Amino acid sequence: MLDLLIPSLSVRPLAGYGEKSPACFLVEFEGRRFLLDLGEEPATGRLPELSEAGHIDAVLISHGHADHVGGLRALDRIGNPPIYASAIVRALDDAPLRSAQDLPLRGRITIGGVEIETGRSGHAPGAVWIRVGGPAGVLYSGDFSREGTLYAFDAPLPARYLIVDASYGTYDEPLEPTVDILARMARSGPLLLPTQPNGRGLEMAVHLHERDIPIALCDNHIAIARDVLESDQSALNDNAADRLSAAVAAAVDYRRIESTYGAILAADGSAASGLSETLLATFLERGLSVMFTSSPAEKSAAGQAIASGHAQFYRWNVHPRLRDLRWLIERVQPDLTMPAFLRKGEIENLPRDLAFWQ
Repeated sequence: MLDLLIPSLSVRPLAGYGEKSPACFLVEFEGRRFLLDLGEEPATGRLPELSEAGHIDAVLISHGHADHVGGLRALDRIGNPPIYASAIVRALDDAPLRSAQDLPLRGRITIGGVEIETGRSGHAPGAVWIRVGGPAGVLYSGDFSREGTLYAFDAPLPARYLIVDASYGTYDEPLEPTVDILARMARSGPLLLPTQPNGRGLEMAVHLHERDIPIALCDNHIAIARDVLESDQSALNDNAADRLSAAVAAAVDYRRIESTYGAILAADGSAASGLSETLLATFLERGLSVMFTSSPAEKSAAGQAIASGHAQFYRWNVHPRLRDLRWLIERVQPDLTMPAFLRKGEIENLPRDLAFWQ
């Protein structure tokens, strides 16, 4: 187990370090104890090692994806401490987040005498980075992206310790080539894009619509889009609301695209449920194009379709590239950095000049 122990500050990953596992980081600052996220492994339901948590003063949520909030179902194991999450995350999720207290999108609050500061992370609706304890404390990036079309990103603040989303390891390619590939495929015939509506899905819809590609959106995408458009617009980039509104207004019934050309964006991202699961078998049987943009489990139907060559995978960036890690470390100027959400072997491949704690 990786720990950082310096006067007045303690950091311990209960999950999220040295492997692809759910997010959960225990931070103690001047006697107050916080969990940064409490996720679960979506495919297996695996939870962090909560027996090591001890007393918790508050759980601070970076965003609403299952690998960051799914473990809240086990909140009673740690004494039911208060939860803090942004208004959009609370609105888009179910209990217990519905009753969580407010974590600003960008601003500061005080919890138990400890200063908590936040900024938008560019990853998903209402997603934030979190700084605990000011410059002498911890900056937790959550999942972040500097390439987002819809969701705004604020430059994080300096901190002594950095817990950074290093999901992509040494990957350093820009998003634009993937957009080009998807647009080309969609122009040549029906393209099924299993994707997450509370994440990359709506951004993909905007990019493809603005390239004059006919798009269809499943009911989950439409519902999330409406919630985002009705929520605090400060979560979005300039003109993002207008761009998203235009894409949603242009969306057609998926059956129209299935019989001609264009892109069907359907939940979920691994085609394990929802409309994407329904359409996957049909598209594979008919030899139509299926593109996954996040890595599915190898043994899943999606993983097997990719392995057999019947479906393809191109990454749609929603996490930081290597250049973004360099930028963030230069910005935060930490004494120590923990690369999160990356296996140990991949951590060893990261450039030494990034000064990661290992």
